[in-house]
Amino acid sequence: MPPELIYNGPTEAAATVVLTHGAGAGIETPFMETFAQGLASQNLRVARFEFPYMQTIRETGRRRPPDRAPVLLQSWKDVIDGLDTRPLLIGGKSLGGRIASMVADEKQVSGLICLGYPFHPPGKPDRLRTEHLATLKTPTLICQGSRDPFGTAEEVAQYELPPNIRVRWLGDGDHSFNPRKKSGRSCDQNWQEAIQAIVDFVNDINDFDH
Repeated sequence: MPPELIYNGPTEAAATVVLTHGAGAGIETPFMETFAQGLASQNLRVARFEFPYMQTIRETGRRRPPDRAPVLLQSWKDVIDGLDTRPLLIGGKSLGGRIASMVADEKQVSGLICLGYPFHPPGKPDRLRTEHLATLKTPTLICQGSRDPFGTAEEVAQYELPPNIRVRWLGDGDHSFNPRKKSGRSCDQNWQEAIQAIVDFVNDINDFDH
């Protein structure tokens, strides 16, 4: 049975964007709510779902680690198979976007959106999670804080990513795009810039498809 979907935005939308959460928090965080509502206000249909382990955390109140990769991958496949709408873009925060990137080509979705891609574990820049990105064909947008411990601007500049992957850097942002006060930027500023980057990305895909 596919995961339950929570929707924002108009039914007759320019495109549908499916998003899911990162490893540690579900789909109702301020981060996920802001992105879902922000995209919905720009005439996009947004669907959110939670992986099985996060549903269990919600039901029991007990923390637990993410499901193993086969379960996470199957969740994404079940969600995509249950949606016959196109254009369909998939992605999410950190873990959610990373798992989406592993099924995007197979499921022939219109686009991929990663909100803080975990290029490597914090403090372990040699343990890269980029091998499959080198052959990724799906048009991809990665929104990344410039000082994200999972992959900074300086680090990512050294990776050989294909031209269909565009990276939108968010000034002084961490893994949730939060800047330091001394930067003169605000969290909301970075979130709104990321939302606009996604809207522009979807419009580019729609223009190409037409």
